[in-house]
Amino acid sequence: MGTVPLHHEVEPLAELVPVPDLTHEVLPTLREGGLFEPPELSDRVIRTEHVVSHDPHVFVRVHRPVGFDGPLPCLYSIHGGGYVIGSLDQDDAKLDVWCAKFGIVGVSVEYRLAPEVPYPGPLDDCYAGLAWAHENADELGIDRDKIGITGVSAGGGLCAGLALLARDRGEVPVQFQLLDCPMIDPTQATVSSQLDDLLMWSRVSNEFGWRSYLGDLYGRDDLPPYAAAALADDLTGLPEAYVCVGGADGFRDEDVHYAMRLYGAGVPTELHVYPGAPHGVGFFVGTEIARRYHADQTDWLGRQFARLE
Repeated sequence: MGTVPLHHEVEPLAELVPVPDLTHEVLPTLREGGLFEPPELSDRVIRTEHVVSHDPHVFVRVHRPVGFDGPLPCLYSIHGGGYVIGSLDQDDAKLDVWCAKFGIVGVSVEYRLAPEVPYPGPLDDCYAGLAWAHENADELGIDRDKIGITGVSAGGGLCAGLALLARDRGEVPVQFQLLDCPMIDPTQATVSSQLDDLLMWSRVSNEFGWRSYLGDLYGRDDLPPYAAAALADDLTGLPEAYVCVGGADGFRDEDVHYAMRLYGAGVPTELHVYPGAPHGVGFFVGTEIARRYHADQTDWLGRQFARLE
């Protein structure tokens, strides 16, 4: 159905990031080898792992900045990977920066992956980790009234679902949600979701991810709102939101629409769309658009934590 031009700095680098279409055949290879080398981390943050539950096995990594006394605000983070790949290691780099910069505690969750564990399993794991951080706030040096949540791609979809779930259960107060190119609409009915030659995350991969995550629920009209936030009827009472997405990302239209609906429901929402940016633009380190993408998130987070002081 056509294409969208890539940012001029990203286009010559596109061939350096060969990401195959996700299928059952390639999934084991991607899980085993990963797609990118792990970054070097600083000594400004101490990282510890804690078991949230044994059955199912869910654990979190707590990132605490050196030289800061608690209780500190908390950023709870959910990694991406189309609901089928990835690990909490993906959150290390950004929390290494943000925890030290803002003087906050970061908590990243290792949730179970689809298709072995479809909805609601991964979301239940994310909620369990959030509830654990809230319940153990005193021991962790967290201010339980200053917790925000964030997620990237499928992690952004889980984050949006988590915000809805936390609102409805009323057990853990969430102060804000940062949705980074969230994967929230399984219908693939938007113009951007049908674009050809999408970099990093294709139509084939998107359908595979959703089929894996939703299982027998895929294609049904009566999906629970927590499974796909774009289909939720009621967005009132959700925490303040930041939504960002690339103009060359297949999730562009669903994310823009969701941000508009949030704002229409009375949720203070900031929306950023970056022309020519593909899905996962942050991987194109050194480009101006990747730096701006990250800087804008950092700026918004800074304002959120300042608001919570």
